[in-house]
Formats: sequence, C-alpha cells, structure tokens
Amino acid sequence: MLHIELESVGSMSRLSENNALGSTLEIHSTTDDSKYNMLLQAKEISKTHGVRTLFTNISIRVDQGDRIGVIGPNGAGKSTLLKILANQETPDTGEIIAPSAVSSVYIPQLDVFKDGASVMDAVLAVAPTHDANHLDQQTIAEIALSRVGFDKDKWDIQASTLSGGWRKRLSTACALSSCGNEPDLVLLDEPTNHLDLEGIAWLEDFLTLKMGGQAAYASIFVTHDRRFLSQVATRIVEISDAYPGGMLTVDGNYNEFIRRRAEFVDGQAKAAQSLANEVRKDDVWLSRGPQGRQTKQKKQIDASSQRKTELSEIRARNEAATQIGAKIEFSSTDRQTKKLIESKNISKAYGDNKLFSNLDLALGVGDCIGLLGANGSGKTTLIKVLTGELAPDTGEVRNSDPLPRVVIFSQHREDFAPTTPLAEALCPISDRVEFRGRLMHVKSWARRFMFRDDQLTQPVSSLSGGELARVHIARIMLEAADVLVLDEPTNDLDIPTLELLEDSLTDFPGATILVTHDRTMLENLATRIVVLDGTGSQQICPSLDQAIRVLNSNHAEQTETTNIPVEKTAKVRSNDGPKKLSYIDQRELDGIEEKIMAADEQVETAQAALSDPKVLANHELMTKACKTLDEAQAESARLYARWDELEAMKS
Repeated sequence: MLHIELESVGSMSRLSENNALGSTLEIHSTTDDSKYNMLLQAKEISKTHGVRTLFTNISIRVDQGDRIGVIGPNGAGKSTLLKILANQETPDTGEIIAPSAVSSVYIPQLDVFKDGASVMDAVLAVAPTHDANHLDQQTIAEIALSRVGFDKDKWDIQASTLSGGWRKRLSTACALSSCGNEPDLVLLDEPTNHLDLEGIAWLEDFLTLKMGGQAAYASIFVTHDRRFLSQVATRIVEISDAYPGGMLTVDGNYNEFIRRRAEFVDGQAKAAQSLANEVRKDDVWLSRGPQGRQTKQKKQIDASSQRKTELSEIRARNEAATQIGAKIEFSSTDRQTKKLIESKNISKAYGDNKLFSNLDLALGVGDCIGLLGANGSGKTTLIKVLTGELAPDTGEVRNSDPLPRVVIFSQHREDFAPTTPLAEALCPISDRVEFRGRLMHVKSWARRFMFRDDQLTQPVSSLSGGELARVHIARIMLEAADVLVLDEPTNDLDIPTLELLEDSLTDFPGATILVTHDRTMLENLATRIVVLDGTGSQQICPSLDQAIRVLNSNHAEQTETTNIPVEKTAKVRSNDGPKKLSYIDQRELDGIEEKIMAADEQVETAQAALSDPKVLANHELMTKACKTLDEAQAESARLYARWDELEAMKS
C-alpha cells in the first residue's frame, strides 16, 4: 500500500495517504480535540444529482470557534454540501450528527423576502412564536435588527428597496431571529456575492468579533473571495477530485492553505513518479514468463496489480490537480496607442444625485483602471460615459482615431433566453467558432471552459452562476478588443478560474476598466483606482490600501453628517480658505504620524508572526496571530483615515 508523507517545518503533524475509498485528507497540527465542543459532524456522506456524483464518503467536523471556508471548482457540490450540513437536503449515504442542544442557522446565497414586506415584517415573520430566552417575538426581532446594524428609523423600509449589502444584513437578522438570536453555528452560501466593500467589512466583523461579551459564532461558509478567506477562516476545506477521498482540509487561513496544498500536490507528484518506477520493475519481472519467476509468491503478483491500480488513481488525481479552471485568453487588436480614451472635466448627475464631477482620466495600453465605491455610487454610469453609451452633463470624452474597440462583460449576464441550448450560447452561428484565426468545434470550445459534452444540449437555465459566467467569458474572448470593460466579473467564478482570469488580464496588451469588490483582484491588477463616494466627488488612488482608506474616511464623514440638513452640509463643504484646527485637533494631528509608524510596525510584527513555522503548526497560535494582525490592520486604517480627516479640516 502506497503512503505519501509530508512534514511541515516546525510541525510534528504528518500527512498520510492510504488511498482507501472514503478517506478524507486532513493536514493539521497536533491539537487536543477534547478541549473543543463538537457542534456538528458529517460522517462519510455522499450525494448524487441525476447521473452525476458530486462527492463520495466525505467527513467534516465543526467545533466551537471554528470558521470553516469551503472552496472548490464550480460544480463540485459545495452549496449542496452546505445545504446537507444545514439540514436543507439529505445525503444519499452517511449521517449528520449534532447534539440536540446545538442551534444552527442557514443564510442562502439569494436574499428573498415576501413582496411588500418591511424590514421589521421580514424579521418578525421568522421569529419563534414560543418564548425564546423568555422574550416575545417583537423583542427578538428588535434585538436581531439591532445586532446587524439596522437603526429603528429603518425598520419600516421596504425590504425590496435595500441595497445588496443591507439585504444580506436583513437575511442575517432573519436567521438570528429564527433561533431567538442565540445560534451556535451559522452557515452561509456565497455571502460576499454582490456586496460592496462596506458590506464585506461588516460581514467579516460579524463573523470574527465578539458580541455582547460572547465569542463570535462558529461558522461554515462557501466563498470564492480569497481576501475574505484569509481574514476570516480558521480552516479551509477544498472539495476536489485532486485529493484522496475528494477533499482536503487544512487548519489556518487561505494563505496557509495555499502553502500546504502546494506541498501536498508536489508530494503526490513525486509519489506517482516513485510508484511508476516500481511498476516498471514489476513489468520487467512479469515479462520473464513462468520459468523466470517460479520462486515468486502469488502475494507479490497481487501486490504488483495493486500498485498499478494505485498508480492509475494517483495519476488521475494529479491530472485533476493540474487541469483546473477555464482556459481564458483575451484577444486584442494590438494597437499601440498611448491614449485610447481620455475624459476632461466630466460630470454626471441624476436630478440632485451627483455621481462624479470634473473627472480627468486617461486610459491607454497597459492601463487597468479599477472603479470602487458603494453600490449605487455611479460606477456603471461612469463606464457608460467613458464608452460613449451616455453623454456627460459637462466636460467631454475623447477617443483615439480610429475609435477603440470596446468589449464589455456585464454583471447582469441576461443576454440569453432561458431555453437557449448551451451549444448555441457558445456558438451562435454554427457548430464552430473562429478563435485567433483558427476554427474550433463547439465541443472543443466547450471543453476549454470545463463543460461536458452532455451539457451542450441542455438549456442555459440549467447552468450554475459560475457556469453562466464562463459562457459570457467565452463569448467575449471571440472579440478582439482595445479596451476590456469587466463589470463584476468575479461573481460566481471559482478560485482557479479567478486566478486564470487574472493571469489573462495581466497578459492582455490593451487597456482594462475593472469594476469588482474582489480585493485580491484589484490589488493584483489595478494600476489606478477611482474611488466614488456617492455624493459627486471622487479620488484617484495608486493602490488598494489607499483606496480603502479613502472609502473608510468617506464613510466616516457621511455617517457624521447623516442628520445634517443638505443645505448646511453643502455650505460647510463650500467654505474656501484654510481653517484653523482646535487646540485638541492640532495636538492630535502633530502626534498622529508617530502613532501611524507605531501601528505599521505592529502590522509588520503581526505579519512576521504569521510566517513563524511554530505559529503555522499550532491551531491556537495561528488563530491568535490572525486576530492580532486583523486588529493591527484595523488600527492602522483608523489612524490613516483620521489623518486624512484632520488634513481635510485644515483645507
């Protein structure tokens, strides 16, 4: 029986593969499980949809304090697994074990509320009718809404009018209310989809910070948001055919998972090479014929057969580990123009709602402009103005000659009738497409985007969100572009496809306009970020960190002025000439640079701790180090925002 063993630096934990069906691969440090209280356990569960097996005999355990991120390729069964753990679906085989006193809540990907329901109506509708903690329904609902940040003056707002971030908060309030506000475990499916950065920051705090003196809820969440996984997760679970038993579990956040997964994949590749050498020796011996191997036992012949079976299985896993994600390559016209699109003093407003004003922006070959701001702040409108779909109220937009070819990936993705077969969506004219000068049959084209041949006749309505996103990527890859406009391209895409999308955009020789709340993608790609504050002002930032500080500063300012009449606010902003700070404010400004330096040093120290092998090998130390880093980064961001605020008060 083949064994693969990996030992991490400074860790006594080892990884062993036994290739038995149903084994679940785990990489973790040695810990005393007796100190943790088990909330939920899935034992050897399997699930099949139609003729397709999603997963077989996988096991997972959730303890108090766990925050488990579930990842994997689109179609691997992540959402189905979450529904099984939440008792929304039943497994085909296996069992789910949970102590009777454990209370869990499930927050689905889509936030759906009854037509015409107000915020309070939605939460009251699911509050328990019996006494929960000796509280009535109304009190339970009020506590739930308060806990997720709904002030009393928002309770009568129609749920259907809320932004994506506030809809997610309302879904969370409903889930809390349904169990009397005392869940032991929270399960969330793609919770960051369609959230702006403010909503994501709130969700991260909700899942990690203590509330009312109590520890944060244990949680399981399916997500493709890499920064969210890095900042929230204490354990990562990946469902994939690349691992024995179909699942890999690693203690730590996403950064730790990447390191440990690479170690395992490398070890598995070396094991295949070693096993192949043994199989070759077996073949030489077997080829000698009966006379040459009379002294050999039947047991050795069986062992040779078993080694061949194991080699076939491990090669299949290695292939799955290396062939993941759609093959994405964007085509350009190869035009070398310094300025493809240039805006001069452009402004746009809808009635009294100002979106941006006096904006100067130049977009040339090699540029990637990120657009960042709350939902409704004007990002999509700015795209339409820059690409000529809308005219600016003031200013002008100049284009190169000839006009740049613009290809747009829309976040709405509603171009296809639901009954359209997948083959027609991928190849609308014939059964072949022309890609970079050569013809390709629809089957080969579909396989490039991880579609099976049997899916080609199925309607697009049967596709998952990630699969539909891949169809749209396939369509825009057929068009040569000078400018790619990607409006929320990351929604529903799995992590391997996201990383391939980033690589393709890095290699794209044209210009890119990118609207996304995926912080990792913005950090990796954007050469500049335009931050829209939703009140008509904007700021161009050279990095994601500065853009987030600007967003935080804008949010703090808007929060402070929420109850100030519009006329008074406008007057305050229109005062000209320098202002003299108060004695206390000036004293704070004089000393804030030193505090920022100290805070940044704490961030560096915390980051260094996360690289310590002893910390990486210990679950408790890793969790504590992640929390220390989060707190240090939050303090640094707060100081930078306060610095910006004090400087703005002087101007």
